[in-house]
This record gives sequence, structure tokens and C-alpha cells, in this order.
Amino acid sequence: MEFFSGPKVIPLATNVKVTTRAIPVRRTAPPTRSSSVTSHSSSFRLSSSPSSSSVVPSSPTLSPTTSQKRKSPSIEKEELSPLPGAVKRLRSAPTRSQGKGRRKTSPSSKSSSRASSRQNTLPPSPEPLYRSSSSRSTSHLPQEVEEQQEPFRKWYTEEDGDPGMNPHSSELVVKRLMKKYKPYFKNPRDPGDTSFNPDPTNYPWAELEYPNNNARERFMLLAPKDKDHYNPIMDLERSLYTIVEYYLTDEQRALFGPIPSASLSEAVSPPASPNLGPTRPSSPTPSCCSDLSLSPPPEEEYVPPPNLTIEDLPLLRTVQRAIEKQDGPLFLVAMERVNKLLRSFKSQPGSSEGASPRNTMMEAVKSWKVFPESVMMRVIEENYQRTVGPQVPLLKRYEAFSSTVYGELMPSLASEIIKKSKLTEDKLFLDLGSGVGNVVVQASLQTGCRSYGIELMPHPARVARDVVEHIKVRSRMWGFTVGDMELEEGDMLKSKRVDELISQADVVLVDNKVFEESLNAALRPKFLDLKEGAMVISLVPFVNSINARITWRNVDDMTAIFDVREVPYHSGSVSWGNNGGCYYIHTVDRKGYAEIKGKFESTQRVSTRTTRSRK
Repeated sequence: MEFFSGPKVIPLATNVKVTTRAIPVRRTAPPTRSSSVTSHSSSFRLSSSPSSSSVVPSSPTLSPTTSQKRKSPSIEKEELSPLPGAVKRLRSAPTRSQGKGRRKTSPSSKSSSRASSRQNTLPPSPEPLYRSSSSRSTSHLPQEVEEQQEPFRKWYTEEDGDPGMNPHSSELVVKRLMKKYKPYFKNPRDPGDTSFNPDPTNYPWAELEYPNNNARERFMLLAPKDKDHYNPIMDLERSLYTIVEYYLTDEQRALFGPIPSASLSEAVSPPASPNLGPTRPSSPTPSCCSDLSLSPPPEEEYVPPPNLTIEDLPLLRTVQRAIEKQDGPLFLVAMERVNKLLRSFKSQPGSSEGASPRNTMMEAVKSWKVFPESVMMRVIEENYQRTVGPQVPLLKRYEAFSSTVYGELMPSLASEIIKKSKLTEDKLFLDLGSGVGNVVVQASLQTGCRSYGIELMPHPARVARDVVEHIKVRSRMWGFTVGDMELEEGDMLKSKRVDELISQADVVLVDNKVFEESLNAALRPKFLDLKEGAMVISLVPFVNSINARITWRNVDDMTAIFDVREVPYHSGSVSWGNNGGCYYIHTVDRKGYAEIKGKFESTQRVSTRTTRSRK
């Protein structure tokens, strides 16, 4: 049969079988032929309507190829047109709406159908997993490290408090730096009295009795020329108030009168913190005996009634008044009365006839349920003033912007970190880069734990040895024990002692604020030896991201064993600046890591199987 040329379209209202017959078609624009008809591109789609029995190709993103277009001459409406091969194939494709038997489908139809089916039937992507997503039901670690009351321990020491020939006593510290001190007290009744002036041998001094037996210390009655240097008069005053508040019974405390609400250290505004190595870490307050206008607020100043002798005045008020008025003779008389009372408390009659005298101040230590933080801070400050303070100028000699920059955590921040780490007497604390050993000392003093510190720079390491030795003396004077402490001068990366102890450590502190990244990276493998539940506390995190999303790239990272928490600290918590910041608690949680890794691998396997089964 002869074929007629004409527009190559499919009639919409007539069911036509593909045979050699010609059929009438409506006159419309000729269809275009495109390579997309037989393509397997996933961008090609077949759209169908339930109300139509025909299938019409549609590809809005593809334009027809110019070389494939053919213009047909215009014909009358009733003219017939043969069907091209491509249209025949499309017409022969079965549609579900026809309900006919299966017919052969073109490759493009199969590909498009599969793509559409996959989009409609693929399960949703697995939920992302994060490091802290693991269930703590299988881990012994808490979700959050909470502060709890410190466990009971024995603070009381059986040792005698005699400091012996102590090279770091207040008297000797000032004597070595006599040229940096000036007179503070005077004799208001004798302007020509020079006994309160500095002198290499005949200098003014006063003594203070400490709680333990045979524990006492001399203080030079001089003021520093630089208000930020060690002030022995302020030191004596604050230690006296601490003893009266925490070591005496109510009846004994009444003999001293009320504790003044403002000591010398509280009577002036604190200066800005120095860039490095402040002389007194526990308080940013300055020395103040060099200021002649040191007194508490006027409404709190004690005004004695007329006709009273010195013995009738409240004792601590008398001490404070003598300091405020710079009355040297009055101060000496008041301190003599103070020491006489304190000595009497150390030699109270025994409980039975013939029994040894009792030291009631030491009995107070036995009765403590918790270690008074004010007492601890006072002892730490005393120790620091005598050992570190005079060496601060030398400690500032460092290579700027290097891993050997000297800086300190202030005692308030160290105390917070120690509490959060749950250190106890039977635990081991390591300080990698321990500087002058101040945190090593504080950890052992605060908890009784065993502490170890290593420092690379020779001068801080030498000062640290003095700090450790002197805290033992001061602890005995105050009547309590301190845990074992060990120091090493050397490289933390090469130390055999570090390698030996790190597997036993419960807490590792790394003040890595200025560490080079290469040093932080070199430390990470050492943490693989830490035991389950051990903590690494640092100023810069050892992980790339806090609570990172688990991916194939990081699931096997060595630091993935850590569950990391960021904790803010307030301004004034570090020696190198006044701004606040954050520190990071890394807790070794291999159980939690194994759980989250198992979940991750399981979801990835399921996702992979589902994808393959639908290809």
C-alpha cells in the first residue's frame, strides 16, 4: 500500500493498531525527534494521565536537535499520514490504563520507570550519628560531669609543725629583697623612733603562732615599694583571721572579738592582672600596706568607748586599727596578746589527770567533714608568695609565641577543675607542662591524691621543686597532710616516666593554650594508653570538633575514644589575660565509642544493601 506523507502525530481519540493501513490524523504541528527518545538519561521522564490511553513523551529540559527536524507540506484536515518508526514504538508501549497484555517496552521507558520507582520507594536516609549519640546505658560514664561534695579523707597530721630552718620563711624572703621594701609603721608618740625602719640586721618584726605544735613564723613589718610585690603585713593579717575563723571553738573565738569584715587585702580595688606570673594567684588584690589610706568603710570602723585600756578593746579590731593608723607599738602589743591566746589553746589540760596537754586547734582539723576552701587557698597563697613570687621576673624570660611560654591557671580555676575530675586519695594526677608546679601542689593538697608533673624549661622546673618542698612545711604548720608529689624536668614526649604513668593516670591536665599544633598532635597517641574513664583536661581540645558527626572519615580517628565536654571559665582564671574562655574535659569512653561505631556501621550496611537491591 502506498504511504502518504504528512504530519507525524498520534490521533488522540482513535485507537489504532500499527498495521499497513493509513489512518486519518488531525493536522497539528509535527512532532520532534530527539536523541532523548532512546536515551537512558535519568533526566528523561514519561508522564501519563489516567484519563488518556495514549503515552506522550515529555522532556522539558531537552531541546530537539535541529538536524532531526523535518517540515512537512501542509495538507487538508482529512489527509492521512503514515506513522514514523519512533512513534510506532511509542504507540506500541503498553499502558496500565489500557489493561492489555504485556508488550515490549523501549529501553528509555524502562530506565525512566526505574528512576521514578526508586524515587518513590527508597527508604529515607539514616539519621546522622554524633559522638555523644551513644546510649549511656552500656557505659559507666555519666552524661555530664557534675560537681559533688568531696569525699571524706583524713586531713589531720601526726607530725610536729616545727618549720625548722626554712629557707622560704616570710622573714627570709623579705630579707633577701630588703632594698625593695620601705617603712610602714611608725611610733606616733615618738616621732624620732627609727625602730620601724628597714635595716639589714635590726629590722622590725612580729611573730604569729600557727595551729600545729611548735609552728610559728616571723614577719618583717615593712611594706613593698611596688604594691604588687609580697606584703608581709597583709600576709600575717589574713592568716590570723583564717586561724581564728576555722581553728577555734565559739568560746575561743569570742576572746578575739568579731572578725573584721574588711582586711587590708579587701580595702582597695584590685589592679589589672599582669600578663604573666602574678605574684599572688589566689586573689588579684594588691599589697596595700604601702597605702596610707587603708581602712574599711567609715560606717564599719570601730570607735572605742572612752576611758578603755588596750586590754579592753576587741583584739582583732585592735590589730586592724593599729594597721590602719600605722601605729607600730600598738600593733606589737596586740600581736603579743594574740600569740599568748593561741599558745594557750595549744596546751589545754588533758582529759584526765596526768594526760598530755591538748592542742584544741588540731582537734578542729580532726572534726572537719570537708576541707575548708578558705584554709586551702590561704595556704596556697602563702606558699606561692614565698616561692614563686620573688622569681616572677625570671619566669617571664621565654620565647614568645612558642610552646614554652610560661603561664598559670589561677587557684580558683584549678580548684574547679579538680572538683570536676573527682580526684581522691587513691587516684593519680598528671600535669604535662606543669610550670612551677602550682596545680600539682593544689591537687595533692585539695584531695590527697598522688601527683606528678613534668616541665621542660629549667627555671620553672627549679622553682617547682621549691614549691613542692615548701608546701610540705606549710601543711604541717597548719596541721594537715598533703598527698605524694613527684616532679621531673624534661620533655613530656620523650619521658619514660610519662609513658609508665599515663596508663595508671586518672586525670591528665595539659595547659596547651599556646602549644604548637605539632606538639598537640604528638601528644594524642599517648592518650591511647589511658584507662577507661580517665580524663584529659586541656585549654585547647584534642579533637577536631566537639560532638562531631560520625562519618567514614573520622569513625576510626584515635581521638574518637573521647567523649568531650566544653566548660567555660570566668575572667581572672588564668595568668595571661583577664578575659574568660573555655576548657575541655575529654573522658575516655571506649564502651560508648564501640556502641556508636556499631550503630554507624550497621546503618551504613543497611543503606548500601538497599541501594544495591534496587539497581
